[in-house]
Amino acid sequence: MDVKKVVSSRDALSVIKDGDVVAISGFNLTTSPEYLILELFEMYKETGHPNNLFIISDTLPAVPDRGLDKVFAELYEDKNQNFIRGVLMPFIGWSPALMKMTLENRIEVYSYAIGTTSYWFREVASGRPGLLTKVGLGTFLDPRIDGGASNEIAKEKKTCKVELMEIDGEEWLMYKAPTPDVTLVRGTTADMDGNVSMEEEGFYGTVLNMAQAAKAQPNPGKTIVQVKYVARKDTIPTRDVVVPAPLIDYIVVTPDADKYHRLSGSYITDPRMSGQIKTEKTKELESLLPTPDKIRDRIAAGRVLIETMRLVAQLKKPLFGNLGIGIPVYVSWLAGEFGYSDLLALTVEPGPVGGIALVGQDFGVAISPSAIIPMPDMFSNYEGGIIDFASLGFMQIDPKGNVNPSYSPVRVSGPGGFPVISAGSPRTFFAGGFTAGKGIDIDADGGKLMIKSDGNIAKFNNEVVKIVFSGPQAVKSGKEILYITERAVFGLNENGLVLKEVAPGVDIEKDILAKMEFKPEVPSKVDTMPECLFYQDMGPLKEFTDAILKEGGLL
Repeated sequence: MDVKKVVSSRDALSVIKDGDVVAISGFNLTTSPEYLILELFEMYKETGHPNNLFIISDTLPAVPDRGLDKVFAELYEDKNQNFIRGVLMPFIGWSPALMKMTLENRIEVYSYAIGTTSYWFREVASGRPGLLTKVGLGTFLDPRIDGGASNEIAKEKKTCKVELMEIDGEEWLMYKAPTPDVTLVRGTTADMDGNVSMEEEGFYGTVLNMAQAAKAQPNPGKTIVQVKYVARKDTIPTRDVVVPAPLIDYIVVTPDADKYHRLSGSYITDPRMSGQIKTEKTKELESLLPTPDKIRDRIAAGRVLIETMRLVAQLKKPLFGNLGIGIPVYVSWLAGEFGYSDLLALTVEPGPVGGIALVGQDFGVAISPSAIIPMPDMFSNYEGGIIDFASLGFMQIDPKGNVNPSYSPVRVSGPGGFPVISAGSPRTFFAGGFTAGKGIDIDADGGKLMIKSDGNIAKFNNEVVKIVFSGPQAVKSGKEILYITERAVFGLNENGLVLKEVAPGVDIEKDILAKMEFKPEVPSKVDTMPECLFYQDMGPLKEFTDAILKEGGLL
């Protein structure tokens, strides 16, 4: 027994040296060792050390004003800071200060996809040079474009880089980054030997693989774990141990778990989200799902629901899938309203399967999931095409079907899980409003869409700010792709976008083509979107989808 593993935060963090690469777990605040993050920053402010750190996370251990964002908010005000020289963060959208530092070229910033970075920890822990994958080909992750660099200083320094490789005549990408000298992770309980359990956490994330990455040869480093409780030796049930003792060097008990060890942004702890208990899917719980406040959003979500129910009828089984943020999240709400929840086994990137996925600062956890698996394994379901479908949002689409989900000239959010999910899923239904901007007034009733005034920003553009999904790569891989809006549905072929459906009451030239910067392929016969979508009442839509399921023998 080594009781010296349980130490103060300062004693543990003192192993971090100037210039070290530090890995930090965290999907928003879930699995984020917030106390260790803030204590490390306090050490720097008091002593000037450690400095010149390079930080790598499996996602982003922060929400606004919490965790790493709190650190970056202070660093942004200090033009001479030398605490952090660079970061590899798959998502930085919850840190306004980090986004500003990225745009102002203050530190190196790299953004690989969440699944890529999460799996990268597993690969380097195994002694491999990086992660070999097709994810990112033809997108900003491709070294022929940006190679995952989010600003000019990153393109110059190349601390993290993506290399193009050819194997058996096919193109692949090798993702590389410096391996961690020290890893900071989080668990719920550690025994005196250092075995760690995660019974009150919302998921496992990449905690085990990040601890392994720090210990791998040829230069094994240290792993520090933040916990709520310390148990006696051998009192954690064997099957509850997530990180075994040999991987842990130091245990730090947070002094205020309610403040520094929250299950998610809004919840301190909740056994329904940590998988300790399951509750019935009551209407009260279903009310936590986002509901569309605009009829145009409900129309697009309804059209995605129709597509998923057609797939259920075709495959004759519940669908294994993923719903992204934006309009796609409303599909889950519609399925609940219509009694179809059991037909959609939906996943959340960091590990939950099923249940009711939360949104906003609580995104990543779910109430009463049927299973919780490690994040790299969840992304295997996406990248390997094991899921049946995905529905994701979009900000921009170009003539080739390339998609930008969130980047703008003044917003660098990072790709999140989007590149892996969209590249791997055999069927992806992108869903969003046809236009954006102010003054949109769109209504529907009587089976028709009424565009009273339109948005002043086109979303179908000649070029997108960042290519995060490659249309040509999807065609090459034989994927089924649809782009769904409230007034039109597009497909994708080797030539690019094809207009497949238009809403009843819509003029193709005036309401669709005139609002696009390019002209898609328009066949001689364009189908009409189902009229059931264009009523104030959702009854016609339910009748339509019920009929699909009855025809498939599922109702």
